[in-house]
Amino acid sequence: MATVEKTIEVNKPVRTVYNQWTQFEEFPRFMEGVESVTQIDDSHLRWKASIGGAHREWDAEIVHQEPDRRIAWRSLSGAANAGDVTFQPAGAGATAITLRLDFEPDGPVEKAGQALGVVSKRVEGDLERFRDFIEGRVAETGAWRGQVP
Repeated sequence: MATVEKTIEVNKPVRTVYNQWTQFEEFPRFMEGVESVTQIDDSHLRWKASIGGAHREWDAEIVHQEPDRRIAWRSLSGAANAGDVTFQPAGAGATAITLRLDFEPDGPVEKAGQALGVVSKRVEGDLERFRDFIEGRVAETGAWRGQVP
C-alpha cells in the first residue's frame, strides 16, 4: 500500500476550516477528478471519480471524527484506501491541515501514476484548491459537529 502525506496552512480558524471539510458533498468543487460525494448517513459516503481516465465508484466509512481535530476513513468497496485529515492551530486565526492517504494502486496506469508521483501532486493540488476555496469565502458552506467514535 502506498502513502501520501501533505500539509498546508490555511488563513482561517480551525473551527471554520473543520466545518467546511465536513461538507463532503462540496468536495468536487476543489478535488480534481471527484465527480460526486453523496453522504448516506453520519458515517458513510458514496464516491464517484475519474482516476487515470477510468471511472471509479466506492463506498467509504468514517471510522473516527472528532470536531476541530481529526477525521479518519476507510473504503468499504472499490480500490483499497484509507486515511485521515487533522486540523491544528497555526498561529493567529490560521490552521494547519495534514492529509494522509493510504491507497492501493489498481492496475498498470494507476501503478505508473503512483510511481511518477501523480497522486502526491493531486493531493497537494486538492489542498491548495481547498485553501483557496475556504479563504475566498466569508463563512463555511455548512458544518457537522457530530462525533464518530
